[in-house]
Amino acid sequence: MSDFDKALVLEVLSQIQKSARTILKRFEPIQSAEDFTVSEAGLEKLDAICMQLIAIGESLKNLDKITNQSLLPQYPQIDWKRAKGLRDIISHHYFDLNAEAIYEVCESQIETLAQTIEQIIKDLS
Repeated sequence: MSDFDKALVLEVLSQIQKSARTILKRFEPIQSAEDFTVSEAGLEKLDAICMQLIAIGESLKNLDKITNQSLLPQYPQIDWKRAKGLRDIISHHYFDLNAEAIYEVCESQIETLAQTIEQIIKDLS
């Protein structure tokens, strides 16, 4: 492992972990991408989940800075570049946001992200 502030890295990882778990909890009642768009409550869920996805992407970028990009590449089960890129897409193209794409991310990626972050935390502790 490279030289980096392990306590700070663990703090950032635990924030990412919390956000991933929050997304999973908020996503539970969602059965399809339409659930995001057919009601005010669905749109609020979409907004809330997107906010967490932005926080995760921002924290991943921060992790890369802190660790000099030495940590995340050791865990190739996640496409880190796409995870960080999602933050930019949501932030800069919010009004063009595709509920289907966010649904897919929540459905197929967030659980793996949460498990991977958990593994990184274990490996560093």
